[in-house]
Amino acid sequence: MTSVLYDAQGPRAKQRNILYTVLFLVVAAAAMWWLYDSLASKHQLDWIKWKPFFTSSLPWETYIWPGLQNTLKAAFFALIIALPLGALFGIGRLSDHRWVRMPAGVVVEFFRAIPVLILMITANAAYSEYTTISSESRPLYAVVTGLVLYNASVLAEIVRAGIQSLPSGQTDAAKAIGMRKGQTMLYVLLPQSVTAMLPAIVSQLVVIVKDTALGGAVLTFPELLASVRPMAANYGANTIACFTIVALIYIVVNFALTSFASWLEGRLRRRKKSTGAVVGAGTAGGLETIGAPTLIVDDGRAV
Repeated sequence: MTSVLYDAQGPRAKQRNILYTVLFLVVAAAAMWWLYDSLASKHQLDWIKWKPFFTSSLPWETYIWPGLQNTLKAAFFALIIALPLGALFGIGRLSDHRWVRMPAGVVVEFFRAIPVLILMITANAAYSEYTTISSESRPLYAVVTGLVLYNASVLAEIVRAGIQSLPSGQTDAAKAIGMRKGQTMLYVLLPQSVTAMLPAIVSQLVVIVKDTALGGAVLTFPELLASVRPMAANYGANTIACFTIVALIYIVVNFALTSFASWLEGRLRRRKKSTGAVVGAGTAGGLETIGAPTLIVDDGRAV
């Protein structure tokens, strides 16, 4: 018996799959045992190295929580600046005017090609040379600047791809009721493309949260990962334990972001199916469109 995607497995194929599964489990178990034995032989699993995180609030209050606050602060500022900037450049790349489309494309391709670490270092040097920002605040400004320049260019491509993924009938329907290009983008294309762009935008937000660690490694920005070194030095060289705790915090934060995005995407899709956004002729800016049809956006289709 076959299906659309694959042929049904025969007896020999099933036996091979069982054998491969058993071999994979054996290899995985051996790797886990090797890792456990290596850590245990070097006393990295001793309770004394993990005890501070479970019996005292000092490491959390002194190192982890301030570092997490700085990480979230830098990611928040980078996102709220990069998102509208990326949307602006993404829309600019779709412009019919070459004098708008070409500069937007140059800016996007330029900053997307440069590693974010170089952007952070360059921004830090520029702030040090040409501004009066204090040395304590300069790493935060440099990290946010580097993240904004890089991620705005990536988000611009996400916005452009999201808008271009919509069927051409949406634009045609907007033109039929007399909407101008700007109104078509604002009232028709952008609201519908949000659902398609949301997973990619949240994925980029996860990248922003993780890339703040580059500032701690190079610019002495006191973010979450940078708290490992002083924390390990003050608690008996428990580097493995500190890295493990910090990694788990990153996992929790990023999982919360992706879970929220999944919930929001599902809510937007259900809302789109249940109700249509009606754009009448009056919304088109008072144009002379007497007798023009009404554009109803319902489940991604124009009626």
